[in-house]
Amino acid sequence: MTTYRVAQVTAPNGTFELVEREVPQPGRGHVRIAVEACGVCHSDALFVSGGMPGVTFPEVPGHEIAGRIEDMGEGVAERGWQAGDRVAVGWFGGSCGHCKPCRSGDFIVCVNLKVPGWAYDGGFGEKVIAPVDALARIPDGLSASDAGPMACAGVTVFNGLRRSSARPGDLVAVLGLGGLGHLGVQYAVAMGFETVGIARGAEKADFAKQLGAHHYVDSTSATPVAEALQSLGGARVVLATAGNSEAVTATVDGLAPRGELVAIGADSAPLGISPTQLLLSGRLVRGHPSGTSQDVEDTMAFSVLHGIRPMTESVPLDGADEAYRKMLSGRARFRMVLDHT
Repeated sequence: MTTYRVAQVTAPNGTFELVEREVPQPGRGHVRIAVEACGVCHSDALFVSGGMPGVTFPEVPGHEIAGRIEDMGEGVAERGWQAGDRVAVGWFGGSCGHCKPCRSGDFIVCVNLKVPGWAYDGGFGEKVIAPVDALARIPDGLSASDAGPMACAGVTVFNGLRRSSARPGDLVAVLGLGGLGHLGVQYAVAMGFETVGIARGAEKADFAKQLGAHHYVDSTSATPVAEALQSLGGARVVLATAGNSEAVTATVDGLAPRGELVAIGADSAPLGISPTQLLLSGRLVRGHPSGTSQDVEDTMAFSVLHGIRPMTESVPLDGADEAYRKMLSGRARFRMVLDHT
């Protein structure tokens, strides 16, 4: 019997343990991926905690997957894939194809979205079975450890910016300079926006400038964030990557007329925004989900073109528990990655 290793938890918020499993065969429309790297995303906690409906244990999370196609089920070759192809699978792990959003072509909000680690075992293992529509082709020049985080963190900020109302030359602010925000600043600059980095502490100004930001706002200074943004002319878009509703709320009055707040950092606390703040200036607030496999390909291609990479810390698969706890505690400033090679 041929086996492979996975890092799993057997109870909500349990400790990760390595176990051996029999290698599965891909069914029709599916592939088996030899995982080379998998990012550790804060959203993994939704599944490890058992906090999402339908999560079962043992649980193998991981939705920032990069590797190579190892075996294919029927109907995959006809879709243009072959064994050995380098592929990434992100939060978008496949769609049902028959719900109303899917029939409208809006696959990322599929009501039956197949998120790895939720709908099927994720990338905290040496192999993954994934549906063919989840596959994004990794371009040459992008390593597996860089491609994995691009499949969730990267595509989320990339899409959040390119689908916003901002146009080259507009003032765009990125709230937070962590795992999402450090990519957001780089993408915003590459897209031609006058870019503002917002974070806590004057000491992060140099880092914001290293990422390419044209301006830095210290959210702990005496000048309120909204006032600082208005002194720069008002933000056309604020990309809120920080998972802190209070910090997000503080940016709203810094939006220009018809300005847009794009929320991608998750927090369960409500935003403290009044209708008056939105009505008088015609402001817009919207949430933005991740992106389809095509969006992931677009993100990776843009990243290669502009030399944009995530800042990562790699650990081997047997360090999954350590990596997860470090991410959860906030000690991982950027992206933790499990390196399976």
